[in-house]
Amino acid sequence: MSLARPKRTDAELLQDLEEVVERELNRHLRVFREWMPHEYVPWSRGRDFDGPLEGQPWSPEQSPLTEVGRVSLVVNLLTEDNLPSYHHEIATLFGRDGAWGTWVHQWTAEEARHSMVLRDYLLASRAVDPVALERARMTHIGSGFVSDNRHSPLHTVAYVAFQELATRISHRNTGRSSGDPVCDRMLAQVANDENLHMIFYRNLLAAALELAPDQAMQAINEVVCAFRMPGHGMPGFERAAVEIALGGIYNLRVHHTDVLLPVLRHLKVMERGDLGPDGLKAQEELGVHLAELDAQATRFDERRAAILARRAATKG
Repeated sequence: MSLARPKRTDAELLQDLEEVVERELNRHLRVFREWMPHEYVPWSRGRDFDGPLEGQPWSPEQSPLTEVGRVSLVVNLLTEDNLPSYHHEIATLFGRDGAWGTWVHQWTAEEARHSMVLRDYLLASRAVDPVALERARMTHIGSGFVSDNRHSPLHTVAYVAFQELATRISHRNTGRSSGDPVCDRMLAQVANDENLHMIFYRNLLAAALELAPDQAMQAINEVVCAFRMPGHGMPGFERAAVEIALGGIYNLRVHHTDVLLPVLRHLKVMERGDLGPDGLKAQEELGVHLAELDAQATRFDERRAAILARRAATKG
């Protein structure tokens, strides 16, 4: 028998979840291990660039990275660069006081390491054109970022539970595809941070499902069905996304099987039996969407295999 419950306001949800935020923050601080970005950068590879220091100009053959590794690293860095906008979005939604505010600032401080270490690696190893990289940064950050879920703290919690895992996987797969063991080790450390952030938000979403199951189910359904990575607005994102997808770093199959399903299964989203009419409707819609996404991923897998086969034949 379905259950109908009064809808909680955003203020009520934030207040009711604050105890969980405090508990998860304390757990996070116990397991988080401090690391230093400068220790992961191959400074010995670095040398002066042209300009005021009259060093050596950059040229493509200086890059130690595979092509897909280079493209993906730039996308990942530009995504991380937009941290000021992300901080503004979640600080506005979650507030700057109490456990929520402490978490927001802790998360921001930890995330700031990622853009630092990625940029230092790219410049020290001469992996990308530094002028093009800086111009892309200026354009991307200058455009700002507006969250698709800024209307709802609950939708934002649901989104970041998936997005943090997506970012972890993107960093980890980029490292493995980079062709540089130094880059792989660096991105493994960054990915570990993202995993801890995912666990925080996933546990918070689990608490929301217990507290307000219908509203949480609706938020999960709407977030999953409309999911976009936060870097979607950067210059050249569509073209880069194609290469990243073909390279197996992040594509429909990865998104469906390695991001959505693990979180949904951990939360037992499709098994919940305590839902009212709105929650049941959202649960059903989510199931339909996942099936459609799986079918799309299968078609993509077939196209990708054909494209890679043609490329291999051409090189041969």
